[in-house]
Amino acid sequence: MPKIDDESRGPAIGLAVCVLATPDAAAITRQCGYDFLVVDMEHGRITVDAMASICVAGLMGGFPVYVRVTGPTSPDVARVLDCGATGVIVPHVDTLADAETIVKKTRFAPVGERALPGAVALFGFRPVEVATMVAHSERTTRVIAMIESRSGLEAAPAIAALEGVDALMIGSNDLASALGRMGEIDHPDVAAGFRAVAAAARGAGKMFATMGLPEALIGSHARDLGADMIVATNEINLIADTGTEVLKRVRGLTAVPASDAA
Repeated sequence: MPKIDDESRGPAIGLAVCVLATPDAAAITRQCGYDFLVVDMEHGRITVDAMASICVAGLMGGFPVYVRVTGPTSPDVARVLDCGATGVIVPHVDTLADAETIVKKTRFAPVGERALPGAVALFGFRPVEVATMVAHSERTTRVIAMIESRSGLEAAPAIAALEGVDALMIGSNDLASALGRMGEIDHPDVAAGFRAVAAAARGAGKMFATMGLPEALIGSHARDLGADMIVATNEINLIADTGTEVLKRVRGLTAVPASDAA
């Protein structure tokens, strides 16, 4: 669980990778000071092979790597855990039935029906007793349900209360769109949705997380609601934003003074 021991530091802050999927991502993210990494397989071209390599790199370095799959019916919901993910982030969890499907796939008996894998990345691929593997996996695996729709909002308390679900995460842009406020994450209706999901998570003793928030809203939509996890940005936005700023500075440093140009 990416909970920070020093509570004064606030929530755990993560970075997502959507395109540049190499094992270096885990090392670079950790070196930058982030608390966890998200490998996004919902959008973009990241393959199972690339995801698995990043997860193993995270395991070797003791750095949490979460994987976002495509939805509750994704064939990779349990597979990413077999490959070494610290946890799975499942988008489009719209009903309690969706959440039950996820728990069934990701939790071993008696809570769920996850198939028993062979040698897994979590143990360095060495064979271990089934009881040891199950106990350790259940203790360390995190299952995160994303709330991104009106029906998801309505079902949030029930989803949060479900045994096997560890956190509710809001997909900011999709939730705003579902509420008829596309691109208006700061709208009062959307803010109310954030408060409702945070309350549902807190009421069930589960974690509350956000993804896709602009920096100006992190205070009101995450920190003030007691968020445990915040995915700050993804690597493409980071490169674009920082790259633009660096270019602007270097252009300024290398521009020919007007007097010289004349």
